[in-house]
Amino acid sequence: MGGVEAGAEVPRVGAAVRRRRRARELTLADLARATGLSAPFLSQVENDRARPSMRSLQLIADALETTAVRLLAAADGPRTVDVVRADSAAVPEDGEVGRVRPLVRGHQQLHALEFTGRHDWRREFRHPHDELMYVVQGAVEAEADGHRYELGPGDTLYCSGGVTHRWRALVPESRVLLVGVSDDFRG
Repeated sequence: MGGVEAGAEVPRVGAAVRRRRRARELTLADLARATGLSAPFLSQVENDRARPSMRSLQLIADALETTAVRLLAAADGPRTVDVVRADSAAVPEDGEVGRVRPLVRGHQQLHALEFTGRHDWRREFRHPHDELMYVVQGAVEAEADGHRYELGPGDTLYCSGGVTHRWRALVPESRVLLVGVSDDFRG
């Protein structure tokens, strides 16, 4: 469950998942129960023999009381300069419909993600730091602090830290850029 297409270069998150799981004093069986993923799959993830989809990674992150962005950042060290090419691999977000591509790699003060296609409306987010959503193409419905907004190309939605929010793409070809201040996370 939760692989990526052949040839995709997705960050290996195994060590970050293992460190976080052990810090929370959880067994693989505990993590499997909390995520609904199998213990053998989670073992493969921790040993970098399997790479989870973003949906699976988010389930793991939720169970470990962290975020997928933090686990991805912990998988790669900080860089003073980095170029992420337009054709770099995107990770399946939910099956093969939505995809997410990290635009800033490693543990940095800033995180940026590009989402294409569908995004899970059921999941709400609340970060301790500010976040900005920019709609590159398509249309998005967002809900922040109890209010709903319909956003089109060029529109932005800013949420200060602590504001509960969620969003979904209204058309399949939507592309959204999320930029935020990272939490202080050391893996």
